[in-house]
Amino acid sequence: MSAAAVGLLAGMALGFAAFFGGFWAFLLVLVLGAVGLGLGLMAQGDVRTSDFRRRDRQ
Repeated sequence: MSAAAVGLLAGMALGFAAFFGGFWAFLLVLVLGAVGLGLGLMAQGDVRTSDFRRRDRQ
């Protein structure tokens, strides 16, 4: 699936959440989508948890 199709589906999901559930449902869908994206990227191997840790400890 192309990035444009994924973006379209994500936008439609956010639009439906905002229309039927209001602002808080929109925010919940947005946050859970971002968490899902992060976990998916980690599972795919594109992002590692070590990328977010500090390395300048002495």
